Amino acid sequence: MRNNLIIVRGGGDLATGTIHRLWSAGFPVLVLEAEAPAAIRRQVSVCEAVYDGEATVEGMTAVKIAHWKEAFDIITEGNVPVLVDPAGESIEALHPDIVVDAILAKRNLGTHREMAPLTVGLGPGFTAGEDVDAVVETKRGHDLGRIIRKGTAVPNTGIPGNIGGYTAERVIHAQAPGIFRNRSAIGDIVQAGSTIAAIETETGEVIPVTATITGILRGLLRDGYPVTHGFKIADIDPRQEELKNCFTISDKSRCIAGSVLELCTAREHAQNR
Repeated sequence: MRNNLIIVRGGGDLATGTIHRLWSAGFPVLVLEAEAPAAIRRQVSVCEAVYDGEATVEGMTAVKIAHWKEAFDIITEGNVPVLVDPAGESIEALHPDIVVDAILAKRNLGTHREMAPLTVGLGPGFTAGEDVDAVVETKRGHDLGRIIRKGTAVPNTGIPGNIGGYTAERVIHAQAPGIFRNRSAIGDIVQAGSTIAAIETETGEVIPVTATITGILRGLLRDGYPVTHGFKIADIDPRQEELKNCFTISDKSRCIAGSVLELCTAREHAQNR
């Protein structure tokens, strides 16, 4: 099992699409996460296992482990282990066949080609042929999911993809630093201008967070999370009939996942020749 182990760095919603696809295809997968991950699409992010011990997404259960040596027991049980290891220190000990950087930080946080025989970076911040072997495009549009074997993905534009005719309007950011407090839940239908959360500042001020558009609250940061000014805290889907989207892996995530699976299966076939 150790010979074909795939390590995925990051367990947010886009990463989880890749993790789920690899798990569904029968690959043994270990997820490495930060100590306090900040996904807003928490219902479809395995990083929630860091807080709750377990997280289940579309039939796949992720289980938090305390040491990399526990990973293989969890994999044998048919589940996905999640280890808090933001620096990737366990990679050297595990000698994985493939490392996928799915942190989506828009920059490389330390992944390099010496980590595994095949290294893959998702989105901007990586250069195929230099710090990773391949890059997968993550920007919505004609090239979404394209495998890049030389060069980089499209630079981050800072503008969210268009959903239901809305781009930047559907994503909400913190107006000030402080502690985030929920007033609504993922899946709620919210009206433009209604209060969905609040930020408690160090001075004791409570700043309301209001919905920018009317729609379904598809993503919402975990209650009690410390935020900085401009931190992404919520995502509203204007398509009120699409409630199920809050609890299932997105089309974008599945497209990216298919390209990662292509790279991994190609690697497997090459080994078996």
